[in-house]
Amino acid sequence: MTIIEAEPIACTLTPGEYKGRVDWIEALARQSLRSARREGLSLHLTYGPEAADAVRELVRKEQTCCAFLRFEMREDATGVHLSVTAPERAREAADLLFAHFVPELATPSTSSPSL
Repeated sequence: MTIIEAEPIACTLTPGEYKGRVDWIEALARQSLRSARREGLSLHLTYGPEAADAVRELVRKEQTCCAFLRFEMREDATGVHLSVTAPERAREAADLLFAHFVPELATPSTSSPSL
């Protein structure tokens, strides 16, 4: 029998790297985020078309440090659409996990890592 272990619910960045990443993601959101919608364990984001390269970089970087999250990206004439989905076992941490993607929704209790 093969046992498949799930990815741990943890970010692999150091505290300094985490702060830099959050600052970068929040700057991208302030500059190019057009809409955000949360549905349970999924966050659906739309960025302006000019942000395509930066959103691709965001996905690449986040998949490396937060392998437990699922990222789906598509582009069309209206912009860059990104869905970020947390696994069920991360339900309690979802608010914290999604806060830096939409800075205006972050509260002091969700703006720093506790994972």
